[in-house]
Amino acid sequence: MYLKITRHAKEKMVVLGISLGDVRKAIAYGSKTKQTDGLLACYTYYCIAYKVIGEKVYKIKTAYLR
Repeated sequence: MYLKITRHAKEKMVVLGISLGDVRKAIAYGSKTKQTDGLLACYTYYCIAYKVIGEKVYKIKTAYLR
């Protein structure tokens, strides 16, 4: 799984204490909701907005707490 993380998402992850492992878990195991441009995966206490841009390539757009 390759993650292409936007600057905005990196900043949000640092502030909220969400690791790369957490992002991977959300994509793999989280409940997913379709959005206008991508998907929203929610897992435990956080959500990750992302877009699939290739086979096992994900563009992480933002992260936030539930």
